[in-house]
Amino acid sequence: MSTHNDSPQNAMAIAERHLMLGQVRAAMDAMMEQVQGTSATPVCMAIVDASGNMEAFAKMDHARVFTRRHAVRKAYTSAILGMNSGDWGLRMANIGQSVSENGDPMVTYEQGGVVITQDGAILGGIGVGGLRGHNADEDLAKVGLAAMGL
Repeated sequence: MSTHNDSPQNAMAIAERHLMLGQVRAAMDAMMEQVQGTSATPVCMAIVDASGNMEAFAKMDHARVFTRRHAVRKAYTSAILGMNSGDWGLRMANIGQSVSENGDPMVTYEQGGVVITQDGAILGGIGVGGLRGHNADEDLAKVGLAAMGL
């Protein structure tokens, strides 16, 4: 028997927008195509949904454990906070706080995480780790974001 409590409430309603498999694959393919053969260091890429759950992960040969973990943390940070991870780092520095004060060990302040949005809704995050150079990780994440066609 159904009651009025069985229908979803506003806070319980399932989001209207989600990452689709085709978008995730297009992003991963574009990033890997861009970086293979050009990077002097192994690169890792991660895509998470709006809740920070893994949608896709790829790594180049010989990637170190730290690089793998940090790519995931960058994607997670962007999705959970709704902003690029490097921007979060700048905000933290401007208010004199460190990443340890976040209360979430998965949150990072390093550049390389890009938030995925569509019409103001957060769909997830893309994280890249391993590239050398100022904002190089974030630039590659933006290649993936563009390939999603949002």
